[in-house]
Amino acid sequence: MLRVGFGYDAHRLVPDRTLVLGGVEIPGAQGLLGHSDADVLTHAIIDALLGALCRGDIGQHFPDKNQAYKNIRSVVMLKEVIKWVAEDGYRINNIDSTIVAEEPKLAPHLPAMRKALSKAMGISIQKLSIKATTAEGMGFCGRKEGMEAFAFVSLVSGNMEP
Repeated sequence: MLRVGFGYDAHRLVPDRTLVLGGVEIPGAQGLLGHSDADVLTHAIIDALLGALCRGDIGQHFPDKNQAYKNIRSVVMLKEVIKWVAEDGYRINNIDSTIVAEEPKLAPHLPAMRKALSKAMGISIQKLSIKATTAEGMGFCGRKEGMEAFAFVSLVSGNMEP
């Protein structure tokens, strides 16, 4: 059986906060504002996984009103969701994702993000695509006010990979 899910997230850029994307700290950049580490890529992947499982969204499971999630690393939440994937009898077939940001240039950081997230999910790095693009100066991303990410996931019946 095949299940698919789509995820989206956006956060405002702010000074004096570490930028975390795909579980990787990106030096020298403004960070993202949020209750957790505000990792838009990981949040989009979490929402895509939850969507494929028909389990709602990230805010239902990790509410920003709960202090237990204050400044939590998003990969910790992702690992919890991965447990639910296995509990429901599925495994990740593949994930395709895109980050939209004017700066910093993310291409040099994409391999580290793929490595960190594939490790956190217990999947082969070949099952995870992460792309980055700009908004060509348009909208809130183009004005460098924030970043957004999109993710698509397909799940298949069966146990998780070792």
